Amino acid sequence: MTKSNYSQIIAGTMTWGIWGASLSKSEIAKRIHHCIENGITTFDHADIYGGYTTEKDFGDAFLESGIDRNNIEFISKCGIQLQDKSRPKNKVKHYNYSKEYIIASAEKSLQNLKTEYLDLLLLHRPSPLMEPEIIAEAFKTLRDSGKVKRFGVSNFTASQIELVSKHTEVSVNQIEFSLTQNSALHNDTLNYMKTNSITAMSWSPLGSVFREDNEQSRRIHKQLGALTEKYNATEDQLLLAWILKHPLNIHPVIGTTNLKRMTNAVKATNLNLDLEDWFLILEASQGHKVA
Repeated sequence: MTKSNYSQIIAGTMTWGIWGASLSKSEIAKRIHHCIENGITTFDHADIYGGYTTEKDFGDAFLESGIDRNNIEFISKCGIQLQDKSRPKNKVKHYNYSKEYIIASAEKSLQNLKTEYLDLLLLHRPSPLMEPEIIAEAFKTLRDSGKVKRFGVSNFTASQIELVSKHTEVSVNQIEFSLTQNSALHNDTLNYMKTNSITAMSWSPLGSVFREDNEQSRRIHKQLGALTEKYNATEDQLLLAWILKHPLNIHPVIGTTNLKRMTNAVKATNLNLDLEDWFLILEASQGHKVA
């Protein structure tokens, strides 16, 4: 099992600001405290969330929360340049992985989050123009200055990780992974991370099960419903338990702002699906038996 410096369940903040719940300062502080009280100590950010506003909203609440910075972990991501009213000079949405931009983005995240360091900085998405030597130079500068402890990537394939890792350590890959988006099981992404001791984080861990009403989701609900009593668990907890069963020790990044759902997510870490139940759930998603 890959060791990690992050809580098993991670709080994703993308919808805490204007891209979702538009939480007030006091509401954000309440959720930070609730997360910590329930063992969620890692908070996942990105510079672009809320059109470059959510990190500051979070940081303002954190500053007044009285929480010891040493007891929590901050993740942020950089590289995506939006083309909207927040960046009116951009002609097109694009990725920027110049040394100057990576460093400037990290420093802006520090300023917004009211912290002296990030526990983890991720390249948000792979760019066809990224130069691993330049990325390594930026990471070294940030590491040597104490501004970032560890580095990683997000949404990278195995070969893309390898391209970057030849020049600098990649400690994390945060990918979309769920019962309904499980391509990483079959394309060697998870195997590569396991082989190279890279921590895995999964965004959108509940997948499309509660968002879509189709043949697949109905099969999944039927199968999960047959297991809720056996495990004394809700369907969303079983979906998280399905991810947590994987030997890579994947960390789900939950996007909810609902306090009860945050608590339920943590309780899922105590569930251990039987081997055959894990495959029954997978079969329900695929619509056929495993090959």
